[in-house]
Amino acid sequence: MNNLTKFTVAALASSAFHSSANECELSVESNDMMQFSKKTMSVPSKCEQVKLTLIHTGKLPAAAMGHNWVLTEKKNVKAVASDGMRAGVKNNYVKPDDVRVFASTKVIGGGESTSITFSTKGLSKDGNYQFFCSFPGHFAIMKGTFKIV
Repeated sequence: MNNLTKFTVAALASSAFHSSANECELSVESNDMMQFSKKTMSVPSKCEQVKLTLIHTGKLPAAAMGHNWVLTEKKNVKAVASDGMRAGVKNNYVKPDDVRVFASTKVIGGGESTSITFSTKGLSKDGNYQFFCSFPGHFAIMKGTFKIV
């Protein structure tokens, strides 16, 4: 094996490692118009952990137009959002220890970002999952589909 071949093999191995790692990292933006930048998000079934970054591109503070990212089964969205409103801002509008919630970020305001890493254990390819913002009044508009592919 000559030096060029060794370099090419190493480069291909390195790029394969990085591309598979990036498949398990997602980002989504939110704004002052109560919108997520994506309606659908997915990760390959081989991802055991997912890193999600939420970026608030707006200008309004969290108290006025805060956003978070919450993942649950579609059938539970309304109930999780209602319980989240009762849990209040101190709990980032997510009921503490809610077993229906697979992942959630803290509430952020304009110009801020936050990241979480969560396990895909318990999620399946045939699951019907939805992500949404649980800030009061936002869940009906700010939502999307999450898939394991």
